[in-house]
Amino acid sequence: MIVQTVLPQTMDFLPGTPILFQSCDIHLSGDGGLLVFRQLDEQLGFTQTFASALHDPRDPELAEHTFLEMVHQRVYGILAEYEDQNDADTLRTDPIFKLLVGRGIDEPDLASQPTLSRFENSIDIPSLKRLRDLFIQQFLDSFDSPPRHLVFDLDAVDEPAHGKQQLTFWHNYYDQNQYLPLIITCANNDLLVMLSLRHGSAHAALGAADDLEYLIERVRQRWPDVALYVRGDCAFGIPELYEVCERQRVSYLFGLTGNVVLLRQSEQLMEQALAAWQQEQQAAREQQRQARPVRLFEGFWYQAGTWDKPRWVVVKAEVNEQGSQRRFVVTNRPGAALFPEACYDEYGGRGESENRHKEFKCDLHMDRLSDHRFVANYFRLYLHGLAMNLLVRLRRLVALPQPPVVEGQLPHEALAGAQRQQHFRQRRQRDVLGEGQPATWRQMLIKVAVQVVQSSRRVLLKLSSEWPYLELFQQIVQRLFQAFASPATPEISQ
Repeated sequence: MIVQTVLPQTMDFLPGTPILFQSCDIHLSGDGGLLVFRQLDEQLGFTQTFASALHDPRDPELAEHTFLEMVHQRVYGILAEYEDQNDADTLRTDPIFKLLVGRGIDEPDLASQPTLSRFENSIDIPSLKRLRDLFIQQFLDSFDSPPRHLVFDLDAVDEPAHGKQQLTFWHNYYDQNQYLPLIITCANNDLLVMLSLRHGSAHAALGAADDLEYLIERVRQRWPDVALYVRGDCAFGIPELYEVCERQRVSYLFGLTGNVVLLRQSEQLMEQALAAWQQEQQAAREQQRQARPVRLFEGFWYQAGTWDKPRWVVVKAEVNEQGSQRRFVVTNRPGAALFPEACYDEYGGRGESENRHKEFKCDLHMDRLSDHRFVANYFRLYLHGLAMNLLVRLRRLVALPQPPVVEGQLPHEALAGAQRQQHFRQRRQRDVLGEGQPATWRQMLIKVAVQVVQSSRRVLLKLSSEWPYLELFQQIVQRLFQAFASPATPEISQ
């Protein structure tokens, strides 16, 4: 039997030279860069301990695909933007994905979509509780030495429904049918520390006090003397969270929605800001430059009707080309009365955690919780969270060190306003992968064509010498092995 391998269609846009397509029996893949994540995962043991936390109700003698293999398949698929179970039907024969789960390229195919669906729907609630503890434990283990302070950011992220999933309800604020996950992130290292999936009509702070108190107790068991700070937007500015933080000796910064009383108490500050803005506009016209925004700060004691006692509120009055605004923050941080601007800017630092949450939702497709059962979607949230934490760990591993502070300049931690924004912009330009979003990692590292050649002695991955990011890939691999190299490990000659 003769098999025709050359397609009959010929492209003729190149003058005098026909272009043909031919299939071949070599093993190729377009996701060779995932092996870097797999090597890091091998050192950290993330997916191994993740799979070990799951209860497997199947008969081991009849199981063709282990839970660990399917966790590998799903987590690495999410990193490469194959977030749906359906993607497994086309990737189950891919040589790179076979290597990722620990199979040879000629061994049986990986799990199909129906198998992965049964896997996700088999997870029980005790397994989810163990995963909650696992994420906290992996966060605690991520520090080489006890930290002096930790900053936790709370955020509610809307997740639009893809059908009629259990406990997806209409939310008037977001104007959609949805889930409303709760995410707690550590600003010190960007790791996702706690994840909670909640029904779609939940208040943004539902369960946040319980989760936060549980996290605080776990952290204090490990480091009794660590200073803890908590931040959240206006949705988390509720008495229950204030009381948890005060009872646990935790400093907090929560947004506060303006009302008639707050606006009246800050009216004089707003008038001062408007007057200063007029002067700034006049000076800008005389000096032929753009007017700089005016920001004024002050603090005062305030007690809402639902509060058990007065608390300190910091107000920012800002006027710029777009208009004027007032923002309020409630806090118990020492020094807030003396340094209201620094206190408010610390609250504004939440923006970096929100950037991580945007990556989590949009780039790693956390919002693709399309199983029918609520518990299965809760487990999916953890799968996406594990992929995000792997990316964060690799990103921090390869990040370039901060340049030394020039004499006479402020350290980057003390920068504010436009200077702070410029610092972060320059840092991202200088360190493309260390600050890179998931899409950047896919473009520059993950999505690379490789030829996989396996013999009885080794597996050889062939990369094109014309790949524009080959040198960068070599640097990343070198840093990865240097980070986990034993002092006694001899270097491998090239």
